[in-house]
Amino acid sequence: MQDLNMTPEIGAQTEIYAKFFHGLSNPTRFKIVEALLEQELNVSQLVDFIGASQSQVSNQLACLKWCGYVTSRQEGKYILYRISDQRVRSILQLAKEIVADNAEHIRSCTRM
Repeated sequence: MQDLNMTPEIGAQTEIYAKFFHGLSNPTRFKIVEALLEQELNVSQLVDFIGASQSQVSNQLACLKWCGYVTSRQEGKYILYRISDQRVRSILQLAKEIVADNAEHIRSCTRM
């Protein structure tokens, strides 16, 4: 039988995977990522789209940028944000499919 004790390397790898998914667990960050799947947007456009404050959107963008979900470029006086890796689109599509199959259970879960 395989040893079930987690090595420090596996523990660290598990933690970074959990942090990766935690990056999408905040509703504002999730909405930002969804909006940026369609097109590049600046902070003002994201504020209008999401309905959050400018400071909240900016803070969440900083988190998303630091962790590699989004990147930015300057165009004139605007900084435009976009998804940095198109595999993020695939992750969200797969998540939406799983949620569609399990929505009622997820909605009623009290353990998370």
